[in-house]
Amino acid sequence: MLGIIGAMEEEVARLKECMSDAVVLKHANMEFNRGTIFDKEVVVVRSGIGKVNAGICAQVLVDVFGVDAIINTGIAGSLNADINIGDIVISSDTVQHDMNAVAFGYPLGQIPRMDTLAFPADEKLIELAKSCCERVNDDIEVFVGRVASGDQFVADKGTKEQIVSNFGGYCTEMEGAAIGQAAYLNNVPYVVIRAISDKADDSASVDYPTFEAKAIEHSVRLMKELIKNY
Repeated sequence: MLGIIGAMEEEVARLKECMSDAVVLKHANMEFNRGTIFDKEVVVVRSGIGKVNAGICAQVLVDVFGVDAIINTGIAGSLNADINIGDIVISSDTVQHDMNAVAFGYPLGQIPRMDTLAFPADEKLIELAKSCCERVNDDIEVFVGRVASGDQFVADKGTKEQIVSNFGGYCTEMEGAAIGQAAYLNNVPYVVIRAISDKADDSASVDYPTFEAKAIEHSVRLMKELIKNY
């Protein structure tokens, strides 16, 4: 069974419309929609925004539904000049850019007493997502790289440059690394798929409403093709 998490209703509504035999179960004040899409068993859920919501959501998918893999779909801000609005970033790994325990001798971004700085995404899911995107979204580019997550909507050039300097990420958002952490601790394959809605700089608040719908459209096409071929 495949677990699919989106932070916002706009990111999962179209997938829920495709479901057959859907049953809605509520856990942690989240609605988990269990059913089939293209005859594949899936659970589709809106986690809410932020790392805590995302981490709790991923853990419920593991504990209650016993999912075989987790995919986080949604939108993000570009951290790389080559990645334009509408393009897709698939996570090679995820890191929490707002974690700071440097005073205790840990590298910036590393959670104390964990054995890794970043959470590697599953290679098979990466390749599947990339090939599916290339088939159904031939009007955009697809990139594989680091996703930097934090409880912050990055909307200024200074913060963006700091994240890039520290972590070299391809895009920034607010959930992926928490899902990555939960997947890592539970030994469950995962991948984050993000459509770029803004440039994560001083234009972000202007870009976001304009390009959100376009970015979600690319995400939905990709997710449908991925589920079909999972």
